[in-house]
Amino acid sequence: MAQVRIWIHIVWCTKHRQPTMQNRNKRIDLFRHIKGYAKKKKIYLDFINGVSDHVHCLISMACDQNIAQIVKLLKGESAHFANTCNLFDVDFEWAEGYYAVSVSQSQVERVRNYIKNQEAHHAKKSFDAECHNFMVKHGFIRLLT
Repeated sequence: MAQVRIWIHIVWCTKHRQPTMQNRNKRIDLFRHIKGYAKKKKIYLDFINGVSDHVHCLISMACDQNIAQIVKLLKGESAHFANTCNLFDVDFEWAEGYYAVSVSQSQVERVRNYIKNQEAHHAKKSFDAECHNFMVKHGFIRLLT
């Protein structure tokens, strides 16, 4: 039997980064649904949270899963759920892309806390700044020195 522990921090946004999920209670309902759907699909979603225009997930992948498959399932089903239930005041859509980085076992609790505190975090830092820092920190882009 394969023994695998691969932690991934995944971030994705609403289409055009519209603040579609402004209603906190409805956003929490959506996140609960995503967590329940993930469990049904045997995706170990350890923690999920976000703000009005994006979501963060901490996932431990199984040996037969890949990031693209997981994101496609979670985004597709959650948009369908939001629209079927008229969860938000407009048609709900996720943007096409996403960011994903590996997380070492020693950093899992730190990432979990970061995801948990998204509302407080974004009271101080915009998504654009967060995204830029994320891209630099993980080597997607390099700062000119």
